[in-house]
Amino acid sequence: MPTDRTRPNAVPHEESVCSATALRKASRRLAQLYDEALAPCGLKSTQYAILNELVRCGDAPPTMQALAALLVMDRSTLGHNLRPLERDGLLGLIPGDDDKRRRHVALSAEGKALAREAKKLWQVAQRRFHDVFGEPEAAQLRHTLLGIARDERLATLAD
Repeated sequence: MPTDRTRPNAVPHEESVCSATALRKASRRLAQLYDEALAPCGLKSTQYAILNELVRCGDAPPTMQALAALLVMDRSTLGHNLRPLERDGLLGLIPGDDDKRRRHVALSAEGKALAREAKKLWQVAQRRFHDVFGEPEAAQLRHTLLGIARDERLATLAD
């Protein structure tokens, strides 16, 4: 049976053949790295991802539905993640012009400033990951993962 040589006293076990399990393990490891790097500004990696996506949207605040789609997240999970950011004054929910039920998510000045500060901390984690994993390997991994995230055929088992 293979052993995990990266951890002292690891219990030998079979490798999982489940892609979701492997992805979640890797995701947790990377989240720990990025969360630690972002800790000085008080953000978690999930919160930074939201702020960064809003920065990328520029002066066109997306609807909650559009932001959820960009983040490959359901709307209720997005709402749960937005609450502390809204409470802390980093973003606001603005009713749509044509349909007041559609709310747009807009960064506040404080949110933009924190996103700039957090980006510097994020770059530290990004460099660490590239140093350990390798620049070309990291680029290939992002390409593969984004391909999975964009593939609508994986969104449902209905087909």
